[in-house]
Amino acid sequence: MILIVDDQPENLISLRKFLEQNGFEVDEASSGKEALRKILNKVYSLIILDVQMPIMDGFEVAETIVGYSKAKDTPILFLSAVNINKEFITRGYLTGAVDYITKPFDPDILLLKVKTYNRLFDQTHQLKRMQESLEDEIEQRKNLEKKKDEFISIASHELKTPLTSVRGYIQLIERMLSQQNADSSLQTYIRKASAQINKLGDLVADLLDVSKIDSGKMEFTIKPFYFNEMVTEVVENLQQVHPDYTFIKKRNSPIQIMGDEMRLEQVMVNLLTNAIKYSPEGKEVHIDSFVDNNTLEVHIRDFGIGISEELQKQLFEKFFRVEETSTRFQGLGIGLFICSEIINRHNGLCGVQSKLGEGSTFYFKIPLNSN
Repeated sequence: MILIVDDQPENLISLRKFLEQNGFEVDEASSGKEALRKILNKVYSLIILDVQMPIMDGFEVAETIVGYSKAKDTPILFLSAVNINKEFITRGYLTGAVDYITKPFDPDILLLKVKTYNRLFDQTHQLKRMQESLEDEIEQRKNLEKKKDEFISIASHELKTPLTSVRGYIQLIERMLSQQNADSSLQTYIRKASAQINKLGDLVADLLDVSKIDSGKMEFTIKPFYFNEMVTEVVENLQQVHPDYTFIKKRNSPIQIMGDEMRLEQVMVNLLTNAIKYSPEGKEVHIDSFVDNNTLEVHIRDFGIGISEELQKQLFEKFFRVEETSTRFQGLGIGLFICSEIINRHNGLCGVQSKLGEGSTFYFKIPLNSN
C-alpha cells in the first residue's frame, strides 16, 4: 500500500485517482502528524510526501519517519511544486528520501518510479523475511542439535530458486532504467537491494558447504596450480570492491602446489574479507606466502580490533561468533569453520595470532603435495 501525504485535498484526490487507476492500493494523510500516526500502525511500500505543509513540513516528517522501525525500509519520494530549488532538493535527499520530483511532472516517469520503488520494497521485504526466517530456524536447530544438517541442506536448496528469480527481476529493472536514463538515486536503491541479494546468496552457499562438510559430501579436485597467481587475482578483485584498503603482498615467489584451486581461493577470499571487516577504514592488509620444509605457509594480517586469547581457541568452531556491540561484525559464524575444514582436507592446519587492539594474523599451512 502507498501512503500519499498532502495538505491540499485536490492534490490528494488527483494523485489517489492516478495511482488507483494504475492498480495501486492507496492510503492518504492530510498532515504530517496524521501521516506519522498511520506509519506507526501500518507498513507502507512507498510514501509520497509533499514538502510545503503547515505546522510540520515534509522534511520534518521524513526525518521522523527514518527513525521509525516500521518504516526504515520504506522509500520516501518527495513531490513538490513550490520547493524546487537545488537547496531544497539536496535537503530532501539528506533527510533520507530516495527521490525528489518537482511539478509539473511527467505522469509516465512518475508511474515508472512508483512501480520500481514499490517492486523493490516488496522484494527487499521478502528477502528480509526469508533471512529472518532462516536465521530463526538456524538458531533453533543449533539449540536442539537435531536434524540440523538435513534442514540446512533443504533450506539452502529451496532458497536458490527465489534468489535466482529476484536476481532476474533486478537485472530486468536495471536494463529498463538504463533505457529510461533514470537518475542516480534510483540506481543507488537498486544497488542496495542487489547487495542484500548477494549477501543472502553468500549465506546460502556457506550453509550448503556446512551441510556438505557434515555429511562428508564436499568434493575436492586436486591438481597442480600456481598459488600466487590465484592470490593475485583474488587481491585484484577485492581491491576493486574495497578501494579504500591497501593490500600488501610481502613475498610472491612462483609456488606450484597440488590442491583444489577453487576451494583454496575460497579460503583466501574469506580470510581477506575478514581482515577488511575487522580493520579500520583505509588501513593495510598484509599477505605473506612462502615455502618452508616443503610446506606452504600463508599469513594474512590486519591492524584491527584484535581477539582475546580465550576466544582464539574457539574461532574455527562451527557457529561460533565473537560477540560485538556493533552490527558491523554480525555473521553466522561459519566462514572460519569452512576454511578450517578445507585446509584440513588438504592435510594442513589453520591458526591465529592476535592481541587486543593490535590486530590479528590468520594463517594456514599445507604441504605442497596434498595427496
